[in-house]
Amino acid sequence: MLQIPEFTHRARTILVVDDQTRNLNFIADLLIGDYNVLTAISGHEALQQVRDCQQEIHLLLADFQMAGMTGMELAKEITRQLPNIKILLMSGFTGGMLILNESWQFLPKAFIPEQLRALVANILPLDIDSELLMSTTG
Repeated sequence: MLQIPEFTHRARTILVVDDQTRNLNFIADLLIGDYNVLTAISGHEALQQVRDCQQEIHLLLADFQMAGMTGMELAKEITRQLPNIKILLMSGFTGGMLILNESWQFLPKAFIPEQLRALVANILPLDIDSELLMSTTG
């Protein structure tokens, strides 16, 4: 059984999925501190994380090309269970055009840490109170 980490109750939660442990740890390390981070090494493990997690998961950040279940297949399944979740797929794919759902985001690999942080911050603002303030005053 997967162990769910302790979360700060006000932070946004990101589920990071990559079948390469090195990439998974690198990405999680970039985001921990600003976000609650769950990790999974496969699509099936990610689905188990979704079932086990007691907190809302705000963003799925997944590799596009994974063994067993692709990031696209995983995103489709998770959005069936969590319709409001944001999706960010990443890939080093260079063999043509990727077609994503309208609201999904894409990040090409290789990227620098600032690119990932900026894109995630754009998708999930860090300060929930200021986001609520902006939505009520704007």
